Amino acid sequence: MESMQTRKLELFSGNTHRSLAEKIAGRLDLELGEANLQAFANGEFHCKYSSSIRGADVFIIQTHASPINDSIMEQLIMIDAAKRASAKRITAVCPYFGYSRQDRKASGREPITAKLVADLLTAAGSDRVVSVDLHSGQIQGFFNYPVDHLTAAPVLVDYLKKAGTANDVIVSPDAGRLKVAERFSQQLGTDVAVIHKRRPRGQINTVEALGVIGDVVGRRCIIIDDMIDTAGTVSAAAERLVDEGATDVWVMATHGLLSDPAAERLAKAPISRVVVTDTLPIVPGKIPNLEVLSVARLLADAISAVFEDTSVSKIFDGDNLS
Repeated sequence: MESMQTRKLELFSGNTHRSLAEKIAGRLDLELGEANLQAFANGEFHCKYSSSIRGADVFIIQTHASPINDSIMEQLIMIDAAKRASAKRITAVCPYFGYSRQDRKASGREPITAKLVADLLTAAGSDRVVSVDLHSGQIQGFFNYPVDHLTAAPVLVDYLKKAGTANDVIVSPDAGRLKVAERFSQQLGTDVAVIHKRRPRGQINTVEALGVIGDVVGRRCIIIDDMIDTAGTVSAAAERLVDEGATDVWVMATHGLLSDPAAERLAKAPISRVVVTDTLPIVPGKIPNLEVLSVARLLADAISAVFEDTSVSKIFDGDNLS
């Protein structure tokens, strides 16, 4: 007996950031599937797919936003339910990958929590992960299966090209982001500067900007980072840049966590514009001078490439590698 099986793509979303999932689905000309997510009175999650996903290529979209532990657990349960429903392949789409900053032991008796999250996704039954601008590329090595590490750089670069960058300087907020800043500068034809940053030992969410390497006098400085959490890093960097003679400061980042006291810090800092993407849900009006760009097209293109077994790197001309 000869069997002809038609491949089927099924797209599902957790509750964390459904609006982004709907944009992705719209780009793919698909309807989001119904996972019937519910919570019991004691906070436990439950998932039951409305229709058969047997043999399907299932993509489960869930950004790891606050409350982050609930977001991760909800995605794990959805993955487990899909595996037990005989999905052929399960891809965890995590626009923001939770605990990504805990990717190594900086001192004794610390966890490597990014590896723990990777192990949980694997144990739940995922076969692949898609994420955007991981805090460090080494997180890809925490998985024993393919990880598609996307970058929001095309979205941010297009925005800057439209704004004009004739006399701008791309600024890395620390040495760790210098490689990314150089990529931006190459695409925009601008100079690069870097902030000499220090975190006081034993303190989190506290940053000291000690100096600037590069010419910023009389120029607009654009700070490029992977995330803005409490805004300590970018606020300290902006103040130092102005002290060194910068005339204007913009801040651009992929992930807008914007945890308290980010709003207060950004309001006080000499920053005229903050630009982030929609990898995380943003509360309207919370941050002054905030613009939100969408990465839905990038994620939709990546999902399409994974489903069709074509190149994901080609979407970025190979420039998504880190």
